[in-house]
Amino acid sequence: MRLSKVSNGTVVVADLDKFEKITEEKGFDRYKPNVITGTLTQLIENFTRKWQAHVLYGLDYERGTEETVILIPMVKPEEVIEDLENIRRNIEKLGATLSIGVSYGPLDVIKARNRREAYSGLTVKRALKALREAKRKGGNKIIIM
Repeated sequence: MRLSKVSNGTVVVADLDKFEKITEEKGFDRYKPNVITGTLTQLIENFTRKWQAHVLYGLDYERGTEETVILIPMVKPEEVIEDLENIRRNIEKLGATLSIGVSYGPLDVIKARNRREAYSGLTVKRALKALREAKRKGGNKIIIM
């Protein structure tokens, strides 16, 4: 369902690296927030408030956030990179790693009903491609495309 069209903006796709393995190693319940997913939820929420961003997918208070898609209208990647780096570093301090893909371009602000809808759109797909590149390079990186 389309809400509105915004000219340009930044898309951020973030995903915890190998989190299933970490969940098993640390004995976390996959269906409840833990120190890592709970902290990521909080960090993403603070980030979206600061940048007046729209969480398209993934912010999960009941289970904790493992991945997220964020749209930031009228903001360029260079403006948010320092905040993203701080989020990445905070997660790293907790014993996990976070890969982040970022892209800039035309945005469709939609209300995604599911993961598939969230990952549609040219700029989101480019950010997802950047995320995959970050993971291919070993994870715990921020890639801008």
